[in-house]
Amino acid sequence: MLPSQLLQHYFGHSSFRGRQREIIDHVLAGRHALVLMPTGMGKSVCYQIPALILPGLTLVISPLIALMKDQIDNLRQKNIDAAFINSSLSKAERTARLRALAAGAYKILYVTPERFRQPEFAELIKKRAISLLATDEAHCISQWGHDFRPDYTRIKEFRSQLGNPVTMALTATATPDVQQDIIKQLGLDPVDITIFHEGINRDNLRLAVVNLYGDEEKLGVITNKVRTDPGNTIVYFSLIKTLERFSSLLARKKIPHCCYHGGLNKPERQRVQNQFMSGHGNLILATNAFGMGIDKADIRHVIHAEVPGAMEAYYQEIGRAGRDGSRADCTLLYDEQDLLIQMDFIKWNNPEAEFYSRLWQLLADDGDEANSQGLDWLKAKLLFKSRHDFRVETALAMLDRHGVTEGSLEARDLTIVAALPQEFSPRKIAKKMVAEQKKLHFMVCYSKTAGCRKALIHQYFGMDHPDRCGACDHCP
Repeated sequence: MLPSQLLQHYFGHSSFRGRQREIIDHVLAGRHALVLMPTGMGKSVCYQIPALILPGLTLVISPLIALMKDQIDNLRQKNIDAAFINSSLSKAERTARLRALAAGAYKILYVTPERFRQPEFAELIKKRAISLLATDEAHCISQWGHDFRPDYTRIKEFRSQLGNPVTMALTATATPDVQQDIIKQLGLDPVDITIFHEGINRDNLRLAVVNLYGDEEKLGVITNKVRTDPGNTIVYFSLIKTLERFSSLLARKKIPHCCYHGGLNKPERQRVQNQFMSGHGNLILATNAFGMGIDKADIRHVIHAEVPGAMEAYYQEIGRAGRDGSRADCTLLYDEQDLLIQMDFIKWNNPEAEFYSRLWQLLADDGDEANSQGLDWLKAKLLFKSRHDFRVETALAMLDRHGVTEGSLEARDLTIVAALPQEFSPRKIAKKMVAEQKKLHFMVCYSKTAGCRKALIHQYFGMDHPDRCGACDHCP
């Protein structure tokens, strides 16, 4: 079938949206693509249609375990042979799917980049003919992106192992610098890959910033919004403890709501997510742990109770509103005190060179004790002033990414196998920290601008936009 026939037959659409058809034809012609498309505008169709036409397997690398299940369920309902393999499966389920993969099953397979750490999978996937490698949430490849995932930077290595198949990278947000870094990390020459930029504008999203001070004023804005303008609402918080404090305040006002954050166990997170998605709870307080892979069409409000650390993260989160095309309000509550939280995050996300050296030495000298006692023991040894930051987790992930360690604390087999590379030098760490500080400074500029907010966002992403949008609090 032709792409348009497949779109109608499997997805029920009579025509493609935007540049979807152009992207599909480009990939079917054997050429690489970097696709930048607003959240909810149909990125997945750009690789799912080619997957149905190409002779081999389409391998989709994604960090979104929750989204994998939803997408596979939808594809199977359409009688498309697709599957995922990730840590949510039992050992028996993973074994069964690996056997099916070895036997030639599946047209589309979703995995996390961490799956390539499993020797059995890495050896097995090399035996399959990969027609297309699709990398979703591609900004995770870049250390200059807002959601850097160390294992994503190994995709160049994965591509080589798979015979350098046609590659498509997809993301909703990436600055020009991050776009070029994505291409570099994929191991591609810029002349060999075409960038398809669908823009970032969503006309139905109305943006506003409310300058205020303290919890009382924030609570007033939130309660007024949910009482006077009902609709499905996400309120984002940076810290779990702040979220829980506001949950108590809302409970006293007898405002029904649910909470979602990384401190909840997996069954509780799933229960809360199902409750919100099914419409039985229309107000959810959440950290950024909620939203990746959430596709609910009728979210009317996204409120940020604390300033985010980067425009990329902010724009991705507000992109979850109004996917049905109707108006949705995106409100940032700006309290200058909250900048201290993000400054701490930047510090914790960029451990000093000396911190890496101490961690390396501790693992080299007392590796058996570290494996026996676990993460809390390491934190007690290294975080003298505070055990509540996550520099240890960050540093362990980076040591693993750069091949300094093998194994893990969870498996009790973490081992030092190499010296610290230049990536952990004071100069390189300082450069990365400055880049993140600039991202936070832009969020301050966005909050304080007297001009069009959408124009400023477009400027940040290297795109043109009229001076007035008609859809922000400065352009009525």
